[in-house]
Amino acid sequence: MDIEDPKDLVRRGYDALSLRYDQAYAAETKYQPWISELCGRIPAGGRVLDLGCGSGVPVARDLANAGHRVTGVDISEVQIRRARELVPQAEFICADATAVDFAPGSFDAVVSFYALIHIPLEEQLPLLEKVARWLRPGGWFLGTTGRRAWTGVDEDWLGDGTAMWWSHTDAATNRAWITQAGLTVEQEEFVPEGDSGHALFWARLR
Repeated sequence: MDIEDPKDLVRRGYDALSLRYDQAYAAETKYQPWISELCGRIPAGGRVLDLGCGSGVPVARDLANAGHRVTGVDISEVQIRRARELVPQAEFICADATAVDFAPGSFDAVVSFYALIHIPLEEQLPLLEKVARWLRPGGWFLGTTGRRAWTGVDEDWLGDGTAMWWSHTDAATNRAWITQAGLTVEQEEFVPEGDSGHALFWARLR
């Protein structure tokens, strides 16, 4: 399959499978421990950016319900429309995560779950450098990355006949990129999925 615009493939895939994705990945139970721990690490009423926010559930919703001021960004118009309906107490922007910009020191935390893996490799480090600029001193980046290097397409994602594209490097390279961006990796965890999995990083702006 010849991919002229992989980001458009990602956008169309999530437009088509927004509801199906939420049902397939048990996000309510998967993300809850991460969200709870993050809430304990950032100030009350802190500002949080959710890159690749999807439908806003559960991440943006739970952070907003905990009293944080949440901004979500997602490339899918369908995901953003659903997020605005499901989480009216947060702000949502429909945009390519690599194209948005915020003032330096805007956020106490930036979260990005299963979104970096849909961004071309050459754009991931520049995005992480922007994340570091957007964080306040002591702010947290919490995100998932690939654990093994792979770029490719699943032409029948979630068994629905819809194509999806991924591009990720290995965990060691992701760790190096996060460090190069100016963040200190405090924790790294393995998150299993099927016969493989992802890396989860907690990193801080010192």
